[in-house]
Amino acid sequence: MQSKIHFIGGGQMAEAIIRACLAGGTLSASQISVSDINEGRLQLLQAKYSVDTESTQEQGLQAADLIVIAVRPQDDLSALGARVRQSASPPAAIISIVAGVTIAQLGDYFGAERPIVRVIPNTLTDTGYGYSGVALGAAASREQVEGFLLGFGKVQYLEESYIDIFTGFGVAGPNYIYYFIESFTDAGVLAGLPREQAWKVALENMLGAVAMLQQTGLHPRQLLDINNSPGGVGMHGLYELNNSDFAAGLQRSVLAAVKRTTELGVKN
Repeated sequence: MQSKIHFIGGGQMAEAIIRACLAGGTLSASQISVSDINEGRLQLLQAKYSVDTESTQEQGLQAADLIVIAVRPQDDLSALGARVRQSASPPAAIISIVAGVTIAQLGDYFGAERPIVRVIPNTLTDTGYGYSGVALGAAASREQVEGFLLGFGKVQYLEESYIDIFTGFGVAGPNYIYYFIESFTDAGVLAGLPREQAWKVALENMLGAVAMLQQTGLHPRQLLDINNSPGGVGMHGLYELNNSDFAAGLQRSVLAAVKRTTELGVKN
């Protein structure tokens, strides 16, 4: 029998998960139902993906094997918990993608005896790249949720104490890469290259550098040493980069993102 997945919340992240699972064939539209207070989002999801958005939330919960909580941290999780306790079957697992809300807090809302899984999904769902961070509650098992989770990327199982760090570092990670590529492209334009050419060079360098790290297994510093001759062009460029705030600025950005994740949890 195919598992039924009910999404409470049909926002951008929920849509990305649905889209990836359907595109990869790990779920069919008939397995998915969605409830949301925004009628426009429900109409969009039904039109684009043919998922069930017409059943009531109670009907979706009653049929669900997995319940994905895809709302904002500031939403009324207590009221959602009461609905789940009333309508969902006891074995149905809660999969929360709500940033900053702990398994203990989720247990208070949805029932500590219920299987609870805290997931920080990656934002690269359409590419097959990127890790989602997953922490399992005491009653939850990998077998119950892994088939669903692998439908929208790779998985790293973590101690829950690492989840906020994973959010600010791993899941927010593409932000830092996008910013670097944009800035690197701008540098090529500043030096005199046409933007289209600079853009292609920046992307190719990024892809090639990652491939070199993976293929050789070398530390980045070792590849830097190989790539830069004494007194050469690359070394002069690195000297200026070393004199900038690049590394410390990046590290502060990650710490700020981790701090914000923690703050979101404290508000619940």
